Amino acid sequence: MHKRGILFFLAGCIVFTTCKKNDAGDGVTPPPAGTRLELSLDSLYLYAKETYLWYQSLPDYNSFAPRQYAATSPDMTALQTALQAITSKAINPATGISFEYRTGYFQPLYSFIAKGNIITGRSASVGLDDKGNDLGLGVAVANNTDVYIRFVEPGSPAAAAGLTRGMKIVEMNGVPATTSSEELKSMLEASSLSLLVQNKAGSLLPVSINRASYTASPVLKASILDAGSKKVAYIALARFSETANAQGALQQAFSSFGNKGISNLVIDLRYNAGGYVETAQYLANLAAPASINAQVMYTEHYNNLLQQGKAPILKQIPYLDANRQPVYVNGRPATYADADYTVKGNTYRFDKKGDLNGIRSVVFIVSGSTASASEQLINCLKPYVDVKLVGSTTYGKPVGFFGIGIDVYTAYLAQFRIRNARDEGDYYAGFTPDFPAMDDVTHDFGDPEENCLQQALQYISRSPFRSGRQDMRIHTVTSVGGRELFTGMIETRVPLK
Repeated sequence: MHKRGILFFLAGCIVFTTCKKNDAGDGVTPPPAGTRLELSLDSLYLYAKETYLWYQSLPDYNSFAPRQYAATSPDMTALQTALQAITSKAINPATGISFEYRTGYFQPLYSFIAKGNIITGRSASVGLDDKGNDLGLGVAVANNTDVYIRFVEPGSPAAAAGLTRGMKIVEMNGVPATTSSEELKSMLEASSLSLLVQNKAGSLLPVSINRASYTASPVLKASILDAGSKKVAYIALARFSETANAQGALQQAFSSFGNKGISNLVIDLRYNAGGYVETAQYLANLAAPASINAQVMYTEHYNNLLQQGKAPILKQIPYLDANRQPVYVNGRPATYADADYTVKGNTYRFDKKGDLNGIRSVVFIVSGSTASASEQLINCLKPYVDVKLVGSTTYGKPVGFFGIGIDVYTAYLAQFRIRNARDEGDYYAGFTPDFPAMDDVTHDFGDPEENCLQQALQYISRSPFRSGRQDMRIHTVTSVGGRELFTGMIETRVPLK
């Protein structure tokens, strides 16, 4: 029996399992009593010991001693420190260092702890529920001298004021635009902001915006462009938000592409750091050619304890439906121990959507911010269509998670690997672009003169590559404000055995 739309998020659910024997681990029984923080640290360790993708790297309870971190204050820091200790032990044999770390990174790349849950964003401008409460824009400093609008959230105060990506900011609050990241961030987080901007035509426009609550679309831009004699569908996506929210915007965009003889698609994911696996899957079904319907799209691989049903700690978590109501198995409330974590039970196939049926080539515009569900989308299309990447190397996150509530926190531990139909998926170092290109913040999304899109269209038209006018002019881009990246691949569905 399969139940779809199951909610893995149990934020705020107090899950203390420390009085239970760690049957799947070393047999050590943690102390039955402790402070609230000590019990939370125990729970974090015990869940990792059974559900973490690299659980075998963890020592026994006494050796790890999770309660040692209770001396750290505040509680969130204590939990984060314990998580760092857990994740640092997951060594990648190919590199000799942890899967979760690389040079210059001091926090885990994949796993994290959040207060509450990430549905409403991990300190993001707009969360995965598409809700925002800010000015609605991010900026970038080009060449350490000029400030440009990097993106504008659809539906935000900035969008309502007519601001667009690519506008140069001349003044902020009546003084010349600063290039200080700290000052820019402070201005973008204020309740109001006055700007003097220069548009593409060179005109100067005064604009005033005020912070407000809004609902954004995950689709930043959708249009049909020319690449020589070919028509090209272009779509830019900010995030893979909740499927129920994103589906309408995606359908609308792709309905404008259908029945026009389009065989080439450009998907702009340069700022898309991931989100829901199901939403990325929905987009893949819109983009896929009809000829691959019912073929394997991807598989999810949990650790062997989960696959073999040897994670008794999951009996502590009730299995809820999409309306947060209990699901019953044989007359009793189901728990996550009743779920099917096998590869067969977590194999997803193409189920063609929409009228765009003849896509043969997809060019992705990517950057170091392209992560998780975005990389999954790239990987699952590779076996079936011509896939090319323009931009810079992606983040490198081929793993996903479901949330586990621990007191008022939610732990997001790397819990499954995701692989395509050719069993490919170890892109821990990210995807290297076929055509390196600098992010051109002087042009809007969908502008054929924007450097990355220009390169994509040149590939599709098979015209000779120009040396990159924008690359010659823009040699550094520092992004500021608007979004603290959530890099995640969230699974919200699980089959029952």
